[in-house]
Amino acid sequence: MTTNTVAAGKDRERLEENLKKVEELSKRMVAALTRRHPTPDALNGPDSSLYVKAAQAYMQEWVTNPAKLIEQQVGFWGKTVTHFVEAQQALASGKLSAPEDPGPSDKRFKNPLWDKHPYFNYVKQQYLINADAIRDAVESIDDMDPKEKKRLRYFSQQIIDMFAPTNFLATNPDALMKAVETEGESLVKGLENLVADLEANNGEMLVRLVDESAFQIGENIATAKGEVVYRNRMMELIQYSPTTDQVHETPIVLFPPWINKFYILDLKPQNSFIRWVVDQGYTLFVVSWINPDGRYRDVGMEEYIEEGFLKAMDIAKDICDVDKVNAVGYCIAGTTLSLTLSLMKKRGNKSIKSATFFTALTDFSDQGEFTPFLQNDFADGIEQEIDQEGMLPHFIMARTFSFLRSNDLIYGPAIKSYMMGETPPAFDLLYWNGDGANLPGKMFRQYLRALCQRNEFAMGEYELFGEKLSVADVDVPLMSIATETDHIAAARDVYRGVQMMGSKNKHFVLGQSGHIAGIVNPPGKDKYGHYLNDDLSLSFDDWKANADHHTGSWWPHWEAWLKKRAGKKVDARVPGDSGYEVLAPAPGTYVKMKAAKQIQ
Repeated sequence: MTTNTVAAGKDRERLEENLKKVEELSKRMVAALTRRHPTPDALNGPDSSLYVKAAQAYMQEWVTNPAKLIEQQVGFWGKTVTHFVEAQQALASGKLSAPEDPGPSDKRFKNPLWDKHPYFNYVKQQYLINADAIRDAVESIDDMDPKEKKRLRYFSQQIIDMFAPTNFLATNPDALMKAVETEGESLVKGLENLVADLEANNGEMLVRLVDESAFQIGENIATAKGEVVYRNRMMELIQYSPTTDQVHETPIVLFPPWINKFYILDLKPQNSFIRWVVDQGYTLFVVSWINPDGRYRDVGMEEYIEEGFLKAMDIAKDICDVDKVNAVGYCIAGTTLSLTLSLMKKRGNKSIKSATFFTALTDFSDQGEFTPFLQNDFADGIEQEIDQEGMLPHFIMARTFSFLRSNDLIYGPAIKSYMMGETPPAFDLLYWNGDGANLPGKMFRQYLRALCQRNEFAMGEYELFGEKLSVADVDVPLMSIATETDHIAAARDVYRGVQMMGSKNKHFVLGQSGHIAGIVNPPGKDKYGHYLNDDLSLSFDDWKANADHHTGSWWPHWEAWLKKRAGKKVDARVPGDSGYEVLAPAPGTYVKMKAAKQIQ
Protein backbone atom coordinates (compact mmCIF):
# COMPACT_ATOMS: atom_id res chain seq x y z
CA MET A 1 0.00 0.00 0.00
CA THR A 2 1.47 3.39 -0.98
CA THR A 3 1.84 6.42 1.30
CA ASN A 4 -0.67 8.31 -0.82
CA THR A 5 -3.25 5.55 -0.39
CA VAL A 6 -2.83 5.64 3.42
CA ALA A 7 -3.15 9.43 3.46
CA ALA A 8 -6.26 9.29 1.31
CA GLY A 9 -7.75 6.70 3.65
CA LYS A 10 -7.13 8.90 6.68
CA ASP A 11 -8.64 11.88 4.88
CA ARG A 12 -11.74 9.80 4.12
CA GLU A 13 -11.97 8.73 7.77
CA ARG A 14 -11.78 12.34 8.96
CA LEU A 15 -14.46 13.32 6.47
CA GLU A 16 -16.77 10.54 7.71
CA GLU A 17 -16.16 11.55 11.33
CA ASN A 18 -17.08 15.12 10.52
CA LEU A 19 -20.25 13.99 8.76
CA LYS A 20 -21.28 12.09 11.91
CA LYS A 21 -20.81 15.31 13.90
CA VAL A 22 -23.09 17.03 11.43
CA GLU A 23 -25.84 14.55 12.25
CA GLU A 24 -25.47 15.18 15.99
CA LEU A 25 -25.45 18.96 15.51
CA SER A 26 -28.54 18.72 13.31
CA LYS A 27 -30.46 17.22 16.23
CA ARG A 28 -29.36 20.10 18.48
CA MET A 29 -30.42 22.57 15.81
CA VAL A 30 -33.89 21.08 15.57
CA ALA A 31 -34.19 21.22 19.38
CA ALA A 32 -33.14 24.88 19.39
CA LEU A 33 -35.63 25.77 16.66
CA THR A 34 -38.48 24.23 18.65
CA ARG A 35 -37.81 26.83 21.38
CA ARG A 36 -38.21 29.69 18.94
CA HIS A 37 -40.59 32.36 20.13
CA PRO A 38 -42.90 33.01 17.16
CA THR A 39 -43.07 36.65 16.09
CA PRO A 40 -46.04 38.20 14.28
CA ASP A 41 -45.97 37.52 10.54
CA ALA A 42 -46.00 41.26 9.84
CA LEU A 43 -42.51 41.56 11.32
CA ASN A 44 -41.09 39.02 8.88
CA GLY A 45 -42.14 40.73 5.67
CA PRO A 46 -44.56 43.23 4.12
CA ASP A 47 -48.27 42.73 3.96
CA SER A 48 -49.28 40.87 0.79
CA SER A 49 -51.19 43.95 -0.33
CA LEU A 50 -47.85 45.55 -1.28
CA TYR A 51 -47.24 42.87 -3.92
CA VAL A 52 -50.86 43.05 -5.08
CA LYS A 53 -50.46 46.80 -5.61
CA ALA A 54 -47.19 46.24 -7.41
CA ALA A 55 -48.75 43.61 -9.69
CA GLN A 56 -51.69 45.88 -10.44
CA ALA A 57 -49.38 48.80 -11.24
CA TYR A 58 -47.22 46.57 -13.41
CA MET A 59 -50.27 45.33 -15.34
CA GLN A 60 -51.35 48.92 -15.78
CA GLU A 61 -47.96 49.62 -17.35
CA TRP A 62 -48.54 46.74 -19.79
CA VAL A 63 -51.79 48.36 -20.87
CA THR A 64 -50.59 51.97 -21.12
CA ASN A 65 -46.99 51.49 -22.23
CA PRO A 66 -46.40 47.93 -23.44
CA ALA A 67 -43.44 48.92 -25.61
CA LYS A 68 -41.35 49.92 -22.58
CA LEU A 69 -41.96 46.67 -20.74
CA ILE A 70 -41.49 44.53 -23.86
CA GLU A 71 -38.19 46.30 -24.42
CA GLN A 72 -37.13 45.47 -20.87
CA GLN A 73 -38.11 41.83 -21.19
CA VAL A 74 -36.46 41.44 -24.57
CA GLY A 75 -33.33 43.05 -23.15
CA PHE A 76 -33.30 40.59 -20.24
CA TRP A 77 -33.92 37.62 -22.53
CA GLY A 78 -31.24 38.80 -24.92
CA LYS A 79 -28.61 39.16 -22.20
CA THR A 80 -29.50 35.76 -20.74
CA VAL A 81 -29.44 33.90 -24.06
CA THR A 82 -26.25 35.64 -25.19
CA HIS A 83 -24.62 34.75 -21.89
CA PHE A 84 -25.65 31.10 -22.30
CA VAL A 85 -24.50 30.89 -25.94
CA GLU A 86 -21.11 32.38 -25.12
CA ALA A 87 -20.61 29.82 -22.33
CA GLN A 88 -21.64 26.97 -24.67
CA GLN A 89 -19.27 28.16 -27.38
CA ALA A 90 -16.40 28.31 -24.91
CA LEU A 91 -17.08 24.74 -23.79
CA ALA A 92 -17.47 23.47 -27.35
CA SER A 93 -14.12 24.93 -28.32
CA GLY A 94 -12.48 23.15 -25.40
CA LYS A 95 -11.64 26.42 -23.68
CA LEU A 96 -12.52 25.83 -20.04
CA SER A 97 -12.11 29.47 -19.12
CA ALA A 98 -14.21 32.50 -18.41
CA PRO A 99 -14.74 35.19 -21.07
CA GLU A 100 -12.27 38.04 -21.38
CA ASP A 101 -14.82 40.39 -19.82
CA PRO A 102 -15.62 38.78 -16.44
CA GLY A 103 -18.39 41.30 -15.67
CA PRO A 104 -18.67 44.15 -13.13
CA SER A 105 -16.77 44.04 -9.86
CA ASP A 106 -18.58 43.43 -6.59
CA LYS A 107 -16.94 43.04 -3.17
CA ARG A 108 -18.92 39.84 -2.60
CA PHE A 109 -17.07 38.27 -5.53
CA LYS A 110 -13.46 38.88 -4.48
CA ASN A 111 -12.30 35.30 -5.05
CA PRO A 112 -10.46 35.18 -8.43
CA LEU A 113 -12.47 32.09 -9.38
CA TRP A 114 -15.54 34.30 -9.85
CA ASP A 115 -13.75 35.85 -12.82
CA LYS A 116 -11.51 33.02 -14.04
CA HIS A 117 -13.50 29.81 -13.56
CA PRO A 118 -16.19 29.29 -16.26
CA TYR A 119 -18.75 27.78 -13.86
CA PHE A 120 -18.47 30.42 -11.14
CA ASN A 121 -18.23 33.25 -13.63
CA TYR A 122 -21.36 32.02 -15.41
CA VAL A 123 -23.26 31.87 -12.10
CA LYS A 124 -22.06 35.32 -11.07
CA GLN A 125 -22.89 37.02 -14.34
CA GLN A 126 -26.34 35.43 -14.57
CA TYR A 127 -27.08 36.53 -10.98
CA LEU A 128 -26.11 40.12 -11.83
CA ILE A 129 -28.25 40.01 -14.99
CA ASN A 130 -31.22 38.75 -12.95
CA ALA A 131 -30.66 41.41 -10.27
CA ASP A 132 -30.64 44.20 -12.85
CA ALA A 133 -33.84 42.81 -14.40
CA ILE A 134 -35.64 42.88 -11.04
CA ARG A 135 -34.50 46.43 -10.33
CA ASP A 136 -35.54 47.57 -13.80
CA ALA A 137 -38.98 45.97 -13.37
CA VAL A 138 -39.51 47.81 -10.09
CA GLU A 139 -38.32 51.14 -11.46
CA SER A 140 -40.56 50.79 -14.50
CA ILE A 141 -43.69 50.99 -12.33
CA ASP A 142 -44.91 54.58 -12.47
CA ASP A 143 -48.52 54.44 -11.26
CA MET A 144 -47.75 53.64 -7.63
CA ASP A 145 -47.74 55.65 -4.42
CA PRO A 146 -44.15 56.91 -3.82
CA LYS A 147 -44.08 55.47 -0.30
CA GLU A 148 -45.27 52.08 -1.54
CA LYS A 149 -42.76 52.25 -4.39
CA LYS A 150 -40.00 52.88 -1.84
CA ARG A 151 -41.09 49.83 0.14
CA LEU A 152 -41.24 47.69 -2.99
CA ARG A 153 -37.75 48.83 -3.94
CA TYR A 154 -36.44 47.91 -0.49
CA PHE A 155 -38.02 44.45 -0.29
CA SER A 156 -37.08 43.55 -3.87
CA GLN A 157 -33.47 44.43 -3.02
CA GLN A 158 -33.70 42.15 0.01
CA ILE A 159 -34.74 39.31 -2.32
CA ILE A 160 -31.83 40.12 -4.64
CA ASP A 161 -29.35 40.10 -1.75
CA MET A 162 -30.76 36.90 -0.26
CA PHE A 163 -30.35 34.92 -3.50
CA ALA A 164 -26.76 35.93 -4.15
CA PRO A 165 -24.73 32.83 -5.13
CA THR A 166 -22.27 33.60 -2.33
CA ASN A 167 -25.01 32.66 0.15
CA PHE A 168 -25.14 29.02 -0.98
CA LEU A 169 -22.48 26.36 -0.50
CA ALA A 170 -22.77 24.90 -4.02
CA THR A 171 -22.02 28.28 -5.59
CA ASN A 172 -19.51 29.71 -3.12
CA PRO A 173 -15.93 28.85 -4.13
CA ASP A 174 -14.45 30.09 -0.84
CA ALA A 175 -16.63 27.78 1.22
CA LEU A 176 -16.17 24.82 -1.11
CA MET A 177 -12.39 25.17 -1.17
CA LYS A 178 -12.20 25.42 2.60
CA ALA A 179 -14.47 22.40 3.04
CA VAL A 180 -12.16 20.32 0.84
CA GLU A 181 -9.00 21.63 2.49
CA THR A 182 -10.30 20.82 5.99
CA GLU A 183 -11.93 17.46 5.13
CA GLY A 184 -15.32 18.99 5.98
CA GLU A 185 -14.24 20.35 9.35
CA SER A 186 -15.07 23.93 8.33
CA LEU A 187 -18.69 22.87 7.67
CA VAL A 188 -18.86 21.18 11.08
CA LYS A 189 -17.52 24.28 12.80
CA GLY A 190 -19.94 26.37 10.81
CA LEU A 191 -22.86 24.24 11.91
CA GLU A 192 -21.59 24.45 15.49
CA ASN A 193 -21.61 28.26 15.17
CA LEU A 194 -25.14 28.20 13.76
CA VAL A 195 -26.44 25.92 16.52
CA ALA A 196 -24.73 28.03 19.19
CA ASP A 197 -26.38 31.19 17.84
CA LEU A 198 -29.80 29.52 17.74
CA GLU A 199 -29.42 28.20 21.28
CA ALA A 200 -28.24 31.58 22.59
CA ASN A 201 -31.22 33.40 21.07
CA ASN A 202 -34.05 30.98 21.77
CA GLY A 203 -34.29 29.71 18.21
CA GLU A 204 -33.88 33.09 16.50
CA MET A 205 -31.13 33.18 13.90
CA LEU A 206 -29.12 36.22 14.93
CA VAL A 207 -25.65 36.02 13.47
CA ARG A 208 -22.95 36.70 16.05
CA LEU A 209 -20.77 39.49 14.71
CA VAL A 210 -18.17 39.30 17.45
CA ASP A 211 -16.39 36.94 19.84
CA GLU A 212 -18.32 37.86 22.99
CA SER A 213 -15.93 35.95 25.24
CA ALA A 214 -13.23 38.53 24.47
CA PHE A 215 -14.94 41.32 26.41
CA GLN A 216 -15.96 41.94 30.00
CA ILE A 217 -17.86 45.13 30.80
CA GLY A 218 -15.92 47.08 33.42
CA GLU A 219 -12.71 45.11 32.80
CA ASN A 220 -11.58 45.76 29.22
CA ILE A 221 -14.41 48.02 28.01
CA ALA A 222 -16.34 50.71 29.92
CA THR A 223 -13.44 51.21 32.34
CA ALA A 224 -13.57 54.96 33.05
CA LYS A 225 -13.44 55.56 36.82
CA GLY A 226 -16.62 56.67 38.52
CA GLU A 227 -19.40 55.66 40.89
CA VAL A 228 -23.13 55.05 40.75
CA VAL A 229 -24.55 57.75 43.03
CA TYR A 230 -28.27 57.20 42.42
CA ARG A 231 -30.51 54.37 41.27
CA ASN A 232 -34.23 53.98 40.59
CA ARG A 233 -36.29 51.60 38.47
CA MET A 234 -35.43 53.50 35.27
CA MET A 235 -31.75 54.27 35.52
CA GLU A 236 -28.48 54.37 37.40
CA LEU A 237 -26.72 57.74 37.52
CA ILE A 238 -22.94 57.53 37.26
CA GLN A 239 -20.75 60.39 38.47
CA TYR A 240 -17.30 60.10 36.94
CA SER A 241 -14.18 60.71 39.01
CA PRO A 242 -12.30 63.95 38.23
CA THR A 243 -8.88 63.92 36.61
CA THR A 244 -8.21 67.64 37.14
CA ASP A 245 -7.82 69.61 40.37
CA GLN A 246 -10.52 72.05 39.33
CA VAL A 247 -13.66 71.69 37.24
CA HIS A 248 -16.20 73.98 35.64
CA GLU A 249 -19.01 74.88 38.02
CA THR A 250 -21.86 73.73 35.73
CA PRO A 251 -21.96 69.94 35.43
CA ILE A 252 -22.79 67.95 32.31
CA VAL A 253 -25.57 65.34 32.36
CA LEU A 254 -25.35 62.97 29.42
CA PHE A 255 -28.33 60.87 28.31
CA PRO A 256 -27.46 57.95 26.01
CA PRO A 257 -30.08 56.05 23.97
CA TRP A 258 -31.83 53.20 25.77
CA ILE A 259 -31.90 51.04 22.65
CA ASN A 260 -28.23 50.23 23.27
CA LYS A 261 -25.87 50.64 26.25
CA PHE A 262 -24.12 53.88 27.21
CA TYR A 263 -20.58 52.53 26.93
CA ILE A 264 -20.37 53.27 23.22
CA LEU A 265 -18.95 56.50 24.66
CA ASP A 266 -16.39 54.58 26.74
CA LEU A 267 -15.29 51.57 24.70
CA LYS A 268 -11.57 51.97 25.35
CA PRO A 269 -9.41 54.77 26.79
CA GLN A 270 -8.13 56.14 23.49
CA ASN A 271 -11.59 56.79 22.02
CA SER A 272 -13.61 57.37 25.20
CA PHE A 273 -15.73 60.50 24.98
CA ILE A 274 -16.45 60.14 28.70
CA ARG A 275 -12.75 60.18 29.63
CA TRP A 276 -12.07 63.07 27.28
CA VAL A 277 -14.84 65.25 28.75
CA VAL A 278 -13.61 64.58 32.29
CA ASP A 279 -10.04 65.40 31.24
CA GLN A 280 -11.21 68.81 29.97
CA GLY A 281 -12.24 69.71 33.52
CA TYR A 282 -15.96 68.93 33.74
CA THR A 283 -18.07 67.13 36.30
CA LEU A 284 -19.78 64.50 34.18
CA PHE A 285 -22.89 62.50 35.03
CA VAL A 286 -24.02 59.72 32.67
CA VAL A 287 -27.32 57.87 32.80
CA SER A 288 -27.24 54.07 32.45
CA TRP A 289 -30.75 52.90 31.59
CA ILE A 290 -32.45 49.75 32.88
CA ASN A 291 -32.82 46.88 30.44
CA PRO A 292 -36.58 46.37 30.81
CA ASP A 293 -38.58 43.16 30.73
CA GLY A 294 -42.31 42.48 30.42
CA ARG A 295 -43.00 44.10 33.80
CA TYR A 296 -42.31 47.47 32.17
CA ARG A 297 -45.17 47.18 29.67
CA ASP A 298 -46.90 50.32 31.01
CA VAL A 299 -43.77 52.46 31.20
CA GLY A 300 -43.89 55.27 28.67
CA MET A 301 -42.15 58.47 27.70
CA GLU A 302 -43.59 60.00 30.86
CA GLU A 303 -41.47 57.74 33.07
CA TYR A 304 -38.35 58.20 30.97
CA ILE A 305 -38.73 61.98 31.32
CA GLU A 306 -39.81 62.21 34.98
CA GLU A 307 -37.78 59.37 36.50
CA GLY A 308 -34.92 59.61 34.03
CA PHE A 309 -34.21 63.03 32.54
CA LEU A 310 -35.66 65.32 35.19
CA LYS A 311 -34.53 63.17 38.11
CA ALA A 312 -30.96 62.86 36.83
CA MET A 313 -30.69 66.62 36.40
CA ASP A 314 -32.11 67.22 39.88
CA ILE A 315 -29.57 64.83 41.42
CA ALA A 316 -26.70 66.46 39.51
CA LYS A 317 -27.81 69.92 40.64
CA ASP A 318 -28.08 68.76 44.23
CA ILE A 319 -24.67 67.06 44.27
CA CYS A 320 -22.95 70.04 42.63
CA ASP A 321 -25.00 72.66 44.51
CA VAL A 322 -25.95 74.53 41.31
CA ASP A 323 -29.18 75.69 39.70
CA LYS A 324 -28.45 74.62 36.12
CA VAL A 325 -26.80 71.83 34.12
CA ASN A 326 -25.61 71.38 30.55
CA ALA A 327 -27.47 68.46 29.00
CA VAL A 328 -26.44 66.09 26.19
CA GLY A 329 -28.76 63.63 24.42
CA TYR A 330 -27.73 60.96 21.91
CA CYS A 331 -30.13 59.54 19.28
CA ILE A 332 -33.54 58.71 20.81
CA ALA A 333 -32.34 60.31 24.06
CA GLY A 334 -31.69 63.50 22.08
CA THR A 335 -35.24 63.37 20.74
CA THR A 336 -36.50 62.89 24.30
CA LEU A 337 -34.27 65.70 25.58
CA SER A 338 -36.13 67.96 23.13
CA LEU A 339 -39.46 66.76 24.52
CA THR A 340 -38.15 67.41 28.03
CA LEU A 341 -37.06 70.94 27.12
CA SER A 342 -40.51 71.68 25.70
CA LEU A 343 -42.14 70.35 28.87
CA MET A 344 -39.76 72.34 31.07
CA LYS A 345 -40.65 75.53 29.24
CA LYS A 346 -44.35 74.86 29.85
CA ARG A 347 -43.57 74.35 33.55
CA GLY A 348 -41.22 77.31 33.86
CA ASN A 349 -38.30 75.03 34.74
CA LYS A 350 -35.02 76.70 33.68
CA SER A 351 -32.61 74.03 34.91
CA ILE A 352 -30.90 73.50 31.53
CA LYS A 353 -28.29 76.09 30.58
CA SER A 354 -27.51 74.52 27.20
CA ALA A 355 -28.41 71.41 25.23
CA THR A 356 -26.29 69.29 22.90
CA PHE A 357 -27.83 66.78 20.53
CA PHE A 358 -25.97 63.87 18.95
CA THR A 359 -27.68 62.49 15.78
CA ALA A 360 -31.12 63.33 17.21
CA LEU A 361 -34.29 63.52 15.11
CA THR A 362 -37.16 65.84 16.00
CA ASP A 363 -38.87 66.06 12.60
CA PHE A 364 -39.95 62.70 11.18
CA SER A 365 -41.70 63.98 8.06
CA ASP A 366 -39.20 62.09 5.88
CA GLN A 367 -38.91 58.52 7.12
CA GLY A 368 -35.90 57.82 4.95
CA GLU A 369 -34.55 54.28 4.94
CA PHE A 370 -36.98 53.30 7.70
CA THR A 371 -40.00 53.83 5.43
CA PRO A 372 -40.53 50.04 4.97
CA PHE A 373 -40.72 49.59 8.75
CA LEU A 374 -42.93 52.55 9.61
CA GLN A 375 -46.06 51.57 7.69
CA ASN A 376 -49.15 50.21 9.38
CA ASP A 377 -48.60 46.54 8.61
CA PHE A 378 -45.19 46.51 10.33
CA ALA A 379 -46.39 48.83 13.12
CA ASP A 380 -49.39 46.56 13.73
CA GLY A 381 -47.00 43.62 14.03
CA ILE A 382 -44.92 45.55 16.56
CA GLU A 383 -48.02 46.28 18.63
CA GLN A 384 -49.07 42.64 18.47
CA GLU A 385 -45.66 41.62 19.86
CA ILE A 386 -45.85 44.32 22.54
CA ASP A 387 -49.34 43.28 23.61
CA GLN A 388 -48.12 39.71 23.97
CA GLU A 389 -44.78 40.32 25.67
CA GLY A 390 -45.16 43.72 27.30
CA MET A 391 -42.01 44.89 25.53
CA LEU A 392 -40.26 44.87 22.17
CA PRO A 393 -37.48 42.26 22.42
CA HIS A 394 -34.07 43.53 21.40
CA PHE A 395 -33.61 41.00 18.61
CA ILE A 396 -36.45 42.54 16.59
CA MET A 397 -34.82 45.96 16.58
CA ALA A 398 -31.40 44.41 15.93
CA ARG A 399 -32.77 42.46 12.98
CA THR A 400 -34.49 45.54 11.57
CA PHE A 401 -31.32 47.64 11.70
CA SER A 402 -29.28 44.77 10.25
CA PHE A 403 -31.52 44.41 7.19
CA LEU A 404 -30.78 48.02 6.27
CA ARG A 405 -27.22 46.78 5.61
CA SER A 406 -27.96 43.10 4.99
CA ASN A 407 -24.84 42.19 3.00
CA ASP A 408 -22.54 43.65 5.66
CA LEU A 409 -24.48 42.73 8.80
CA ILE A 410 -26.27 39.49 7.89
CA TYR A 411 -25.09 37.57 4.83
CA GLY A 412 -21.39 38.43 4.97
CA PRO A 413 -21.00 37.43 8.65
CA ALA A 414 -23.24 34.36 8.14
CA ILE A 415 -21.04 33.12 5.30
CA LYS A 416 -17.89 33.46 7.41
CA SER A 417 -19.45 31.91 10.50
CA TYR A 418 -21.77 29.21 9.14
CA MET A 419 -20.17 28.22 5.82
CA MET A 420 -16.51 28.90 6.50
CA GLY A 421 -16.56 27.91 10.17
CA GLU A 422 -14.67 31.01 11.26
CA THR A 423 -14.74 32.44 14.78
CA PRO A 424 -16.15 35.98 14.84
CA PRO A 425 -13.57 38.74 15.44
CA ALA A 426 -12.87 40.34 18.83
CA PHE A 427 -14.13 43.82 17.94
CA ASP A 428 -15.37 46.08 20.75
CA LEU A 429 -17.72 48.15 18.57
CA LEU A 430 -19.49 45.04 17.29
CA TYR A 431 -19.71 43.71 20.84
CA TRP A 432 -21.51 46.88 21.89
CA ASN A 433 -23.73 46.69 18.80
CA GLY A 434 -24.96 43.26 19.86
CA ASP A 435 -25.45 44.22 23.49
CA GLY A 436 -28.83 45.84 23.02
CA ALA A 437 -31.83 46.38 25.25
CA ASN A 438 -35.53 45.57 25.18
CA LEU A 439 -37.97 48.46 24.87
CA PRO A 440 -41.04 48.98 27.10
CA GLY A 441 -44.33 48.42 25.33
CA LYS A 442 -46.04 51.75 26.02
CA MET A 443 -42.91 53.80 25.31
CA PHE A 444 -42.27 52.20 21.96
CA ARG A 445 -45.91 52.52 20.94
CA GLN A 446 -45.75 56.25 21.71
CA TYR A 447 -42.51 56.65 19.81
CA LEU A 448 -43.66 54.63 16.81
CA ARG A 449 -47.15 56.03 16.39
CA ALA A 450 -47.03 59.61 17.68
CA LEU A 451 -43.50 60.61 16.73
CA CYS A 452 -42.39 58.47 13.77
CA GLN A 453 -45.72 58.00 12.00
CA ARG A 454 -47.73 61.10 12.90
CA ASN A 455 -44.79 63.49 13.47
CA GLU A 456 -46.74 65.19 16.26
CA PHE A 457 -43.80 66.88 17.99
CA ALA A 458 -42.73 68.77 14.86
CA MET A 459 -46.35 69.78 14.34
CA GLY A 460 -46.74 71.03 17.92
CA GLU A 461 -49.34 68.40 18.78
CA TYR A 462 -47.49 65.88 20.94
CA GLU A 463 -49.47 65.46 24.18
CA LEU A 464 -47.68 64.57 27.40
CA PHE A 465 -48.46 65.40 31.04
CA GLY A 466 -51.53 67.33 29.91
CA GLU A 467 -49.41 69.64 27.73
CA LYS A 468 -49.04 69.95 23.97
CA LEU A 469 -45.33 69.85 23.27
CA SER A 470 -43.65 71.37 20.23
CA VAL A 471 -40.14 71.41 18.84
CA ALA A 472 -40.52 75.19 18.59
CA ASP A 473 -40.46 75.32 22.41
CA VAL A 474 -36.80 74.29 22.46
CA ASP A 475 -35.28 77.72 23.09
CA VAL A 476 -32.08 77.17 25.13
CA PRO A 477 -28.64 77.65 23.55
CA LEU A 478 -27.98 74.46 21.63
CA MET A 479 -25.61 72.60 19.38
CA SER A 480 -26.69 69.70 17.19
CA ILE A 481 -24.22 67.25 15.68
CA ALA A 482 -25.33 65.15 12.72
CA THR A 483 -23.17 62.85 10.63
CA GLU A 484 -22.72 62.70 6.89
CA THR A 485 -23.50 59.05 6.13
CA ASP A 486 -25.90 58.34 9.01
CA HIS A 487 -28.64 55.95 7.80
CA ILE A 488 -30.50 56.03 11.15
CA ALA A 489 -30.80 59.79 11.66
CA ALA A 490 -30.15 61.31 8.24
CA ALA A 491 -28.27 64.61 8.48
CA ARG A 492 -30.76 66.58 6.38
CA ASP A 493 -33.61 65.41 8.64
CA VAL A 494 -31.70 66.34 11.80
CA TYR A 495 -30.94 69.75 10.28
CA ARG A 496 -34.59 70.36 9.40
CA GLY A 497 -35.58 69.70 13.02
CA VAL A 498 -32.94 72.12 14.30
CA GLN A 499 -34.30 74.80 11.98
CA MET A 500 -37.70 74.36 13.68
CA MET A 501 -36.31 74.87 17.17
CA GLY A 502 -37.04 78.22 18.81
CA SER A 503 -33.57 78.96 20.17
CA LYS A 504 -31.91 82.19 19.09
CA ASN A 505 -28.52 80.63 19.76
CA LYS A 506 -28.19 77.39 17.85
CA HIS A 507 -25.36 75.72 15.98
CA PHE A 508 -25.26 72.80 13.60
CA VAL A 509 -22.21 70.62 13.02
CA LEU A 510 -21.96 67.98 10.30
CA GLY A 511 -19.41 65.31 11.11
CA GLN A 512 -18.02 62.96 8.51
CA SER A 513 -18.77 59.22 8.67
CA GLY A 514 -21.87 57.68 10.28
CA HIS A 515 -24.11 57.31 13.33
CA ILE A 516 -21.35 55.92 15.57
CA ALA A 517 -17.96 56.65 14.00
CA GLY A 518 -18.95 60.25 13.32
CA ILE A 519 -19.70 60.79 17.02
CA VAL A 520 -16.98 58.62 18.57
CA ASN A 521 -14.27 60.57 16.74
CA PRO A 522 -11.55 61.58 19.24
CA PRO A 523 -9.03 64.35 18.54
CA GLY A 524 -5.64 63.31 17.34
CA LYS A 525 -6.60 60.64 14.83
CA ASP A 526 -7.82 63.12 12.19
CA LYS A 527 -9.64 60.29 10.45
CA TYR A 528 -12.90 62.19 10.03
CA GLY A 529 -13.41 65.92 9.74
CA HIS A 530 -16.48 68.12 10.13
CA TYR A 531 -18.35 70.97 8.46
CA LEU A 532 -19.39 74.30 10.01
CA ASN A 533 -21.72 77.02 8.76
CA ASP A 534 -23.50 79.58 10.97
CA ASP A 535 -26.28 80.30 8.47
CA LEU A 536 -29.12 77.94 9.41
CA SER A 537 -31.63 79.74 7.20
CA LEU A 538 -30.30 77.86 4.18
CA SER A 539 -31.59 74.58 2.83
CA PHE A 540 -29.49 71.62 3.92
CA ASP A 541 -27.88 71.26 0.49
CA ASP A 542 -26.99 74.97 0.39
CA TRP A 543 -25.77 74.85 4.00
CA LYS A 544 -23.39 72.03 3.16
CA ALA A 545 -22.28 73.58 -0.13
CA ASN A 546 -21.30 76.78 1.70
CA ALA A 547 -19.92 75.14 4.84
CA ASP A 548 -16.26 75.25 5.84
CA HIS A 549 -14.57 71.88 6.14
CA HIS A 550 -12.32 71.32 9.14
CA THR A 551 -10.01 68.35 9.52
CA GLY A 552 -10.15 66.31 12.68
CA SER A 553 -12.70 65.84 15.44
CA TRP A 554 -15.53 68.20 16.24
CA TRP A 555 -15.06 67.54 19.97
CA PRO A 556 -12.75 70.56 20.60
CA HIS A 557 -15.14 72.85 18.71
CA TRP A 558 -18.03 71.69 20.92
CA GLU A 559 -15.97 72.03 24.11
CA ALA A 560 -14.96 75.62 23.20
CA TRP A 561 -18.67 76.42 22.73
CA LEU A 562 -19.66 74.65 25.96
CA LYS A 563 -16.91 76.27 28.04
CA LYS A 564 -18.64 79.64 27.64
CA ARG A 565 -21.72 78.14 29.32
CA ALA A 566 -19.94 76.09 31.99
CA GLY A 567 -19.25 78.74 34.63
CA LYS A 568 -16.19 79.48 36.73
CA LYS A 569 -13.70 76.90 37.97
CA VAL A 570 -14.28 75.25 41.37
CA ASP A 571 -12.58 72.47 43.28
CA ALA A 572 -13.12 69.08 41.70
CA ARG A 573 -16.02 67.03 43.06
CA VAL A 574 -15.33 63.46 44.08
CA PRO A 575 -18.22 60.95 43.89
CA GLY A 576 -19.55 60.34 47.39
CA ASP A 577 -18.45 63.67 48.88
CA SER A 578 -21.89 65.29 48.62
CA GLY A 579 -24.02 63.15 50.90
CA TYR A 580 -25.12 60.79 48.14
CA GLU A 581 -24.04 57.26 48.98
CA VAL A 582 -21.86 55.40 46.50
CA LEU A 583 -23.91 52.42 45.35
CA ALA A 584 -21.52 50.66 42.96
CA PRO A 585 -18.41 51.40 40.93
CA ALA A 586 -18.83 52.44 37.30
CA PRO A 587 -20.11 51.15 34.93
CA GLY A 588 -22.79 50.02 37.41
CA THR A 589 -25.12 47.04 37.44
CA TYR A 590 -27.86 47.93 34.93
CA VAL A 591 -25.43 47.95 32.02
CA LYS A 592 -24.64 44.27 32.60
CA MET A 593 -28.24 43.09 32.16
CA LYS A 594 -28.52 41.12 28.93
CA ALA A 595 -31.58 41.44 26.70
CA ALA A 596 -31.50 37.94 25.22
CA LYS A 597 -31.88 36.27 28.59
CA GLN A 598 -35.10 38.14 29.25
CA ILE A 599 -36.93 36.85 26.17
CA GLN A 600 -39.45 34.31 27.40
